[in-house]
Amino acid sequence: MVTSSRGFYRLIPEVRTNIVMAKEKARTIDDVAGIPGRITVHKTEVFACREPDYGASSHLARLIIEIRKYDPSLRSAINLKYDEKIIEICDGMGLRVSYYDRRKEPENIKEEEGATIPWGVKVAIKRIGRVPDVIYHKGDWGKEPMIILLAADAIEAAKTAIKIGEKYSGG
Repeated sequence: MVTSSRGFYRLIPEVRTNIVMAKEKARTIDDVAGIPGRITVHKTEVFACREPDYGASSHLARLIIEIRKYDPSLRSAINLKYDEKIIEICDGMGLRVSYYDRRKEPENIKEEEGATIPWGVKVAIKRIGRVPDVIYHKGDWGKEPMIILLAADAIEAAKTAIKIGEKYSGG
């Protein structure tokens, strides 16, 4: 879906995009399907490097597993580049938006591999008192700012991301 969307290429971050979908009772990365090699862009052409496969994503897989501890109905996530205009579009679409500040991440969390995601999710949820539709951070030293869109399934995540891309591209 996103590969045939006209404006989606503008949403792809430098680290590229992935979209994940967790099994109903997902507990590990191997229970979450993602795109091996991610979704990338050349000029305005968007393409997936491979077909979806279980265990293909680490970061987004760990994030959706953590989110499901708070809301098991959410099984999908897609990452988009950070831009304040995209956040404004999400707000305008009625999506619940929250964030965490990676610069305020405790040192013990930074030092522990994989600890940033649970910490960031907890901070973002606490900030608005519920699980958001969108979580973002503005990065830190060596960490690209990022937007994560959450959804019940990968189709919903893709459709919402496409709408965001259309609005972002002026269409």
